Amino acid sequence: MGIDKYTNQKILDFSEIKMRIKENGIEMIRLEYVDLLGITRAKLLPVSMVDEMFDDGIAFCAASYGMSYDNSIIGSGFLAETCDDMLVKPDPSTFTILSHYPKTAMIIGDLYYNDEPFCMSPRTFLKSIVDKYHEMGMEPIAASELEFFVYNKMEDGSLQPYTNKTCNCYTANHRTDPKQFLYKLTKTFADMQFNVLYMNHEYFPGQYEYNWKHANVVRAADESALFKSLTKEIADMNDMMVTFMAKPKTASGGSGCHFHLSLNDVKTGKNICDDPTAEDGISETMRHMIGGIMKHAKSMTAFLAPTVNCYKRYQPNSFAPIYIGWGHDNRTTYIRIPKERGKATRLEVRAGSAACNSYLALGSILAAGLDGIINKIEPPEKIVTDLYNDEESQKRVDCVPRSLFQAVKNLQDDSWFTEEINKELVDIYCNMKMHEIESYKKFVTDWEWDTYAYHI
Repeated sequence: MGIDKYTNQKILDFSEIKMRIKENGIEMIRLEYVDLLGITRAKLLPVSMVDEMFDDGIAFCAASYGMSYDNSIIGSGFLAETCDDMLVKPDPSTFTILSHYPKTAMIIGDLYYNDEPFCMSPRTFLKSIVDKYHEMGMEPIAASELEFFVYNKMEDGSLQPYTNKTCNCYTANHRTDPKQFLYKLTKTFADMQFNVLYMNHEYFPGQYEYNWKHANVVRAADESALFKSLTKEIADMNDMMVTFMAKPKTASGGSGCHFHLSLNDVKTGKNICDDPTAEDGISETMRHMIGGIMKHAKSMTAFLAPTVNCYKRYQPNSFAPIYIGWGHDNRTTYIRIPKERGKATRLEVRAGSAACNSYLALGSILAAGLDGIINKIEPPEKIVTDLYNDEESQKRVDCVPRSLFQAVKNLQDDSWFTEEINKELVDIYCNMKMHEIESYKKFVTDWEWDTYAYHI
């Protein structure tokens, strides 16, 4: 049936899916989608439902789409008050046999509301941005670097870092994977044909990073989102816990998600970010893309750092950017341009946290870049110094928002996102985040008790 224009994966014929189900003894299918929080939601269907799933889609309560972490339903002016249904229809290019769960397959679904693609859906949002690039003859390509912490579950219910022994970044020996959990994880995703390149131990005990090969941006977002949910599931099955919180513990470091992006010519497949004749080897299109991202960096941080906790990761000398600059192979800036050229010419957005929703993060980066390309926005002067410690350069650039509240307000005030890109998604997303902020403001932290209780 051909290749899907978004995922660049084979669109499986219905009969071929049925054949795979029979050959692998599949009894259950998980129809999954990713919500605004980046959490996978699903229904588990017996294979007897496969015809209905493909013919009609499966109904889910639309109100659940606006469900916050505390199960509150967040309202939007663009959703009915009656808690009506939405439909989830399977994408046949995403059918996968789960290698870690017996007799079960998984397929990603796209959301429909009132018989139309659900514009508030993160995956639909990303596809709509990709469509705009396709209209200009460009194919967005992406890869991610995703960090996370692994913990052992102790008999008393407490959590301890998976490896509690001294080990530095890139250490590779038994102490970094004593139970072969990372081995199982890597093999699982290799068996599922994910584009995982490699993993490594990070700076802090029990912290790891996975890197991906470059792929069409929707496929890259699919794999990043599913990696998070399946990794947590596999950890739980092994009496362990994984978290993608940006800053899980006060004493430990933070977990980021760096996104690498480039643009290929739809017809030739050539990387149009590369220009050997330019002084720095990057094309005018890429320069304008950088300019657009710089322009909208403060507002799109609400998507890149989507929780209250994320803003505790933005610290000096942490490899998390606190100033909005760009530079060549400079890991102290918001955007880094790696040294490679030719087909590997790309930009890296370093502001993302591991907690981000990959569809919203990549969609917002591309949307910002689109403004730059269409309106030929030139980026500011590049940074060639350590931006954490160069006070003169700091005066020339903006700061990353210091709180989720500030980032959300920046997003609400950004007319490019609220008027040109997707006002419906921005509306419900900001409503959800403001609810989260208000809930947090009522919570008394251990720091407050430890600091004030004795003295006051």
